[in-house]
Amino acid sequence: MLTQNLLSQERKMKLRWFVALSTIPLLGVVTAFGLVSESDLGLTKTNVTIEEINLPQVAIAESTAASFWRNEHMQRGDTLSALLSRLNVSDTAAINYLIGAPEAASFRTLAIGKEAQAETSANGELISLRFLNSNNDQVLIDKQNGEFQTKILTVQLEKRIFVRTGEIKTSLYAATDAAGMPESAANQLTQLFGGDIDFHHDIKPGDKFTVVYEMEYSNGALVNTGRIQAAEFINQGHSYRAVYFSKDGQAGSYYTPEGKNVEKAFLRSPIEYSRVSSGFSSSRLHPVLNTMRAHKGVDFAAPIGTPIKATADGVIAFAGKENGYGNVIKMEHQGRYSTVYGHLSRFASGLRNGQRVKQGSVIGYVGMTGLATGPHLHYEFKIDGQQRNPMSVALPSAQPVSAAYKTAFQSVAIDFVARLSLLRNTNLAKLD
Repeated sequence: MLTQNLLSQERKMKLRWFVALSTIPLLGVVTAFGLVSESDLGLTKTNVTIEEINLPQVAIAESTAASFWRNEHMQRGDTLSALLSRLNVSDTAAINYLIGAPEAASFRTLAIGKEAQAETSANGELISLRFLNSNNDQVLIDKQNGEFQTKILTVQLEKRIFVRTGEIKTSLYAATDAAGMPESAANQLTQLFGGDIDFHHDIKPGDKFTVVYEMEYSNGALVNTGRIQAAEFINQGHSYRAVYFSKDGQAGSYYTPEGKNVEKAFLRSPIEYSRVSSGFSSSRLHPVLNTMRAHKGVDFAAPIGTPIKATADGVIAFAGKENGYGNVIKMEHQGRYSTVYGHLSRFASGLRNGQRVKQGSVIGYVGMTGLATGPHLHYEFKIDGQQRNPMSVALPSAQPVSAAYKTAFQSVAIDFVARLSLLRNTNLAKLD
């Protein structure tokens, strides 16, 4: 045991001597470095002088003047001065140009609801003004070489997809309004399913609709409500679906998911939405002659001037005055079929005998000419010259998707049908 302790102490002493000896070279280096002079190292001695230096004057560049954009809509009762004031335009030269220059006349006739975008300086000088004219062309008014000028620019349209779903509680149009659906899209919906659904009588509370449609914008301003891309209408528990398909990228049609043409060869009604004031009957009391007579058509009560549409493609066989019909239009369709539109206030501009018109084209306007006690349209539907009840007769269908385009159509239809099913199940009111 004693021997082990002596060995341990001997090892510790050796370790201490080793550490002490190993640090001596390091201390010597540090000491040597601290004692060597600049001249011994071969360095030149430098004298430091502090002196004031005058810096050259640098011209400060003027910062770019700030400009501001404002968007305002033409409001009911607005004057140009009021609109320009809201646009922060207080530029006398610009105001004089906008009020007096012939080139700026389109700004002076800006319709209610139309948007104007103005870029101005901080002090109200007009830099540029943009808006859409009555033809939805983009107009640019700006300053070039100290003078204002007006340009018509090519409109860059942006298409956005909107979805609306709704449930009918009182009327179709009340439901579409509640869902935030534009009137033009609602009109498309009634026309789309008008061959299967009588929107005057068949609509019931609880009926539902889902619509996918386009809206076209230019510089953020709404230009047009575009085409319905897909739609579903559930009427009294029966579902009707339609998908838009174009085989050539131009004109297209609406088809069921199975490829049948949704658009009938004839519309049920020649008026968008109105009340049937007198139905088809073999005997009724004539309101003017006060005698019992057959009423071989349907009367649609509507305000004077309501547009009347051709219910099918066809040819104008006669447009003029005729006995109790007053101003009347008679059309021929597909050989066997013909239609009659009576009591019109006037005809569409340029309408003439022998003219070919497309389904849905406006051909005249509601009136009360001839034997009529109030404004309405008398409409007749004939097969082989015999009047048939236009509200219940089986209407001929248009052509289905051709076999050559069946595969391309199915890829489109499957996608839209999946969207309609998803949207119906989620009960969304609005989705932009």
